[in-house]
Amino acid sequence: MAAVFITGTGTDIGKTFVTAALLRALKAEGLPVEISKPVVSGFDPASPAGSDPVVLLEALGQAPTSQAIARVSPWRFAAPLSPPLAARLEGHSLSARAVLEHCRTHVASGAPLLIEGAGGVMSPLSDDSTMLDLAAGLSVPVLLVAGSYLGTISHTLTALLALRSAGVRPLAVVVSQSLDAPDLDETIQALARLSEGTPVLVVRRGGPAPAELVAAVRAALA
Repeated sequence: MAAVFITGTGTDIGKTFVTAALLRALKAEGLPVEISKPVVSGFDPASPAGSDPVVLLEALGQAPTSQAIARVSPWRFAAPLSPPLAARLEGHSLSARAVLEHCRTHVASGAPLLIEGAGGVMSPLSDDSTMLDLAAGLSVPVLLVAGSYLGTISHTLTALLALRSAGVRPLAVVVSQSLDAPDLDETIQALARLSEGTPVLVVRRGGPAPAELVAAVRAALA
């Protein structure tokens, strides 16, 4: 099962930026990597430019056609809310089982695959499940993306505890540099001391995925 699940400590912390950076780096190395972000909120079909599925498709050098967007993100909702709330506003209910089976089918195809969750690790996936349940159900390594803002140390350690408690193996913590944040290097050092052996890597604002991160993900996808 050559897949890595990418989640975060919360929303709007740079998860899609990190995923896109990884896609570009892996593609440049010749890996036939694919992407899935099965559930996305805040998606405007009349103006998809800049949306998460479009950013991810562009990172792979693929045209963001309506068919391609539907392939990457089959569950798309307009409201910028948690998926079950956004779905309910459109008269739908979101089935965690259906999302999990979709992801499992994609993983079973055998192509190297990155799967990006929506929101943070404890964000709702359905009325009775979270992104953590999806990660645990997939049984693949997980990248945890965090920001470098004040408070991220507590948020990151809490998310790591949740992952480990669910039997999920964190492959690495990836700190996506936040604007107007405390000293980045001090934040990285503090997280590294407290992460109980999980590697702590950084993607600086506007920068590429570091070689160490690309190598770790590539090894997990082998």
